[in-house]
Amino acid sequence: MCGICGFINYDLPRDEAERVIERMCQAMYHRGPDDTGTYLDQRAVLGMRRLSIIDLQGGHQPIPNEDQTLWVVANGEIYNFRQLREELQKRGHTFKTGSDSEVVVHLYEEQGAECLHHLIGMFALAIWDTKNQSLFLARDRLGIKPLHFARVRDTVIFGSEIKALLEYPGLMRSPDPQAINLYLTYEYVPAPQSIFQSIQKLLPGHFLRVDQGGRIRIQQYWDLDYRSKISLASLEEYREALIDKLTVAVQRRLISDVPLGTFLSGGIDSGLIASLMSKVSSGKVDSFNIGFREKSFDESEYARAVAQYLGISHRSQLFDTSSLLAALPKVVDQMDEPLGDASILPTYLLCKFCRQFVTVALSGDGGDELFAGYYTYQAHRLAKLYTLIPRFIRQTILEKLINRLPVSTDNFSFDFRAKKFISGIGYPGHVRHQIWMGSFTPDEKRDLLHPDFQAAIYGHDEFSPIRTYLRSAKVEDWLDTILYLDMKLYLQDDLLVKTDRASMANALEVRVPFLDHELVNFVTRLPSYLKLRGLTTKYLLKQSAKGLLPPSIIHRPKKGFGIPVAKWIKAELRPLFVEIFDKGKIKAQGIFNPDYLHRLLQEHLSGQFDHRKKLWTLFMFQMWYERYITGAKYKS
Repeated sequence: MCGICGFINYDLPRDEAERVIERMCQAMYHRGPDDTGTYLDQRAVLGMRRLSIIDLQGGHQPIPNEDQTLWVVANGEIYNFRQLREELQKRGHTFKTGSDSEVVVHLYEEQGAECLHHLIGMFALAIWDTKNQSLFLARDRLGIKPLHFARVRDTVIFGSEIKALLEYPGLMRSPDPQAINLYLTYEYVPAPQSIFQSIQKLLPGHFLRVDQGGRIRIQQYWDLDYRSKISLASLEEYREALIDKLTVAVQRRLISDVPLGTFLSGGIDSGLIASLMSKVSSGKVDSFNIGFREKSFDESEYARAVAQYLGISHRSQLFDTSSLLAALPKVVDQMDEPLGDASILPTYLLCKFCRQFVTVALSGDGGDELFAGYYTYQAHRLAKLYTLIPRFIRQTILEKLINRLPVSTDNFSFDFRAKKFISGIGYPGHVRHQIWMGSFTPDEKRDLLHPDFQAAIYGHDEFSPIRTYLRSAKVEDWLDTILYLDMKLYLQDDLLVKTDRASMANALEVRVPFLDHELVNFVTRLPSYLKLRGLTTKYLLKQSAKGLLPPSIIHRPKKGFGIPVAKWIKAELRPLFVEIFDKGKIKAQGIFNPDYLHRLLQEHLSGQFDHRKKLWTLFMFQMWYERYITGAKYKS
């Protein structure tokens, strides 16, 4: 696991280029505190920070092929590198290290971009070809590992994190108004855009080539495919096939030369990973969980129950509000872009706690998006029934009653979900889903945004990322469509980004068995009724968990990894919210309407409305803006 960076076609003096690459590497020190390395010639510069996982003594990057005509820096893990290495050795390749990164450079020498089809793992990599004077960048199929790029005149810059790119002289820090508009809708900035006008994200399943003339060409090499549904004879055959593939995915991710454990939330996804890990691991299994004093947000008792059932070692730590708030400045420093997902805080603390004992952890990320695990999937079916009720009755009776429900600050409170539900009625299904998942509707943004800012984004369609993905979506029904969009948006640009930044900030590598691409290829082709059956979510996964997890865990309602944001805003965070939403400051910034923002805050503080998602989304944007644009820092 590493942080990679570099640039080509640079017009800097050589000594300054050396200083720049050192600063870029240092900006990502947290991603790889064990080692650093650089390569520099007249046209290209490569750099890396290394967290040693495989071949602890060797594996120093950048790594060349035999004649040093190709040089690689890579972030991530290639789980099938030993098999690939054996095949390459039979074809005459020689190796100087035992690392997976060296396998990549030799495989690229043999097959060029086609080598990506043979890699099983999570990765972002850069290969400099000295013969052809070309740069090759690639990102794994699902987007587990990040990769960004930018251009300054003829120079192309790349890096695992935006903060590394910002060290390059002349790279503009101007926020992109369209990206801000997207952030307010999604709570993150969908790829390939970033919050900065000058920086882009390489999409998952894509590679980028910069040729000798400096031209950038991007090509897709893999995509999700929900067509050609699998047809097996019985539920038991589906169950056995799924468990077999998930077991292989878990086993692949146990390769490590350092201590390894697993996250355990008490839910079915992480529970299955822990269960299968205990079956195939040759040593003891260590699981990790954090808990909270607020009971509606705490899952630690369920995690302990799973660990006891499986007979595995379990560690849990209870955090209070002060611990979470103390982590806030550090999290903002690590997030190059604003992220409205409040679970970044407990994720950061979980990774920090876990890192005290292990260097690698397995995670259950991806299970909800593959098997329809969110309440929103059920809500789409309810919406079809709801819209059968005459509009007059809905608008004059039902919606008025829902809007008058007492406000609760509990996790997944009924009033919060009911009000979110009616906010999406009237939109097409794919847009309605995003309204439910995100923060601000188009109508709400008209009140929120300053008139001058609205003029700057005039004509911009905040749902364009959805429409772009749908144009190439390989789907068969409405559920496939929603699952596809969640994989391409929420999982890719929120959950995986959150996990990457939170884990790497603590020098912890997180592996994701559910996102093994061979398992994903199988699950996407399962009939939809095996994922959402009536109003039962994760149907096949729950059937498959029988005998592997306690029944009470299999059928437990989804809780989510949340924190008491609604309550905090009224109490511990109140002074900071009042400070950061100061009317004069907001007015000078010129993005938001200070009166509307002030009203949102006052309505929440008074208990009149629950604006937790909207206020937290705005709060994290302001924290990011002060940190990266104006340079100010806040203390919790």
